[in-house]
Amino acid sequence: MKLSLVFPCMGRRPGKSYVRSWQMEPLPAAHLAGLTPNDIELDFHDDRMEPIPFDAPTDLVAITAETYTAKRAYQIASEYRRRGVPVVMGGFHPTLVPEEAVSYAEAIVIGEAEAVWPELLADFRAGRMKRVYRSPTRPSLLGASPDRRIFAGKNYLPIALVEAGRGCTRHCDFCSIQSAFSGTQSMRDIDLVVEEIRTIQRQGGHKLFFFVDDNIIAYVDRARRLFEALIPLGIRWVSQASLNMAYDRELLALMKRSGCMGVLIGFESLEQKNLEEMNKGFNRMQGGFAEAVRRLHEHQLLLYATFVFGYDHDEPESFQRTVEFGIENDVFMMAFNHCTPFPGTPLYQRLAARGRLLYEKWWLDERYRYGEVPYRTHLSPELIQDACVRARKQFYGPRSIVSRLCRTNTPNLEMLRNYLFINLLLRREASQREGYPLGDLGFKGELIPTSLPFPEELSARAPALGGAA
Repeated sequence: MKLSLVFPCMGRRPGKSYVRSWQMEPLPAAHLAGLTPNDIELDFHDDRMEPIPFDAPTDLVAITAETYTAKRAYQIASEYRRRGVPVVMGGFHPTLVPEEAVSYAEAIVIGEAEAVWPELLADFRAGRMKRVYRSPTRPSLLGASPDRRIFAGKNYLPIALVEAGRGCTRHCDFCSIQSAFSGTQSMRDIDLVVEEIRTIQRQGGHKLFFFVDDNIIAYVDRARRLFEALIPLGIRWVSQASLNMAYDRELLALMKRSGCMGVLIGFESLEQKNLEEMNKGFNRMQGGFAEAVRRLHEHQLLLYATFVFGYDHDEPESFQRTVEFGIENDVFMMAFNHCTPFPGTPLYQRLAARGRLLYEKWWLDERYRYGEVPYRTHLSPELIQDACVRARKQFYGPRSIVSRLCRTNTPNLEMLRNYLFINLLLRREASQREGYPLGDLGFKGELIPTSLPFPEELSARAPALGGAA
């Protein structure tokens, strides 16, 4: 049996290069490869990096789809269906909107693959593959290990992605992660994580590790044990965390000793009422944003602060205030994005119930482009989109880069180089992403749905679009 794993791009303009900062290792594909029995012949195609050889012989295709990549995933599935090759699809999007995804795949996986992937493959070999495979509970990750051999020969950014935990215990209303995992987090074995890092070190080529955990300090005691285990490895790493980490000086010191260079933290908004609507009022506790940034600087930890705009308490001046906050507080990196209502989230359901969505399914609508605001608020969608682009250009403008560079606490020459590389790259991409298509504009024909019957178990679900799985 031959299995082809495919990781779709978000979209493509024919003849144009893909956005470079989006070309990181696709860890979900490596995890799926690690779950596949050794007697199955396996190949992997990354749609962001290379053409997909649709005519190459294969027995089954597995596609991991997120909402932004759903249209392209359906295009890829259609190409294989034209050739009579069955497709199985999993990931966040099929988990959150299985009623849609099942129309473009012979089988879908709802939830995490660890509990159902061996069964699916066995059923396929026996000629009895079901339409739906649903993970009954959150599976244990204690023995999960990705197979990174599939990354060989790909020109990914030189950052090694590692997963220590999956999911997040917070309940931010715009986040598809909390909807998919119901506000829970599962952990991998720390010794297994350490061994994985040592293996990557032996292979060479990576100077920076990125823990893709959605909140690496969700369980502080467990995080401390992980950080202690990282100290002997001598690595440099970054991750994502919630803001409360900034108020634990012992934790910050331990993170620094373990090799942490910096963290991505979702600040989200300077407006308290917005934070409360997002269910992130905890962000303004214990001294507020400026104090949190000061404590990170105190421990020489770099900050990537992300902000979202388009909530009901934003005003035109909110964008400029946020830029000035970042420059005045010497923030290493910032993201200025509009809020996107992903299906299955409380935000999506609220906007849909109030009739504020501009598209029934923005991720499939031919009119939609990346960067557009797909819902109505008291600020026009065009104002929000344009203001986000202007904020990026100002923050990553020459004056801001030099000003923050002169006051930055980058601890070594390598991180100083990284500062310049990242800031200049994000300046170049400030508007490159705007108007980016979802799906390949060169795709010929229509999406081809599967001819198989709609699964009864999904028919019994509530028909409302975006219900969380």
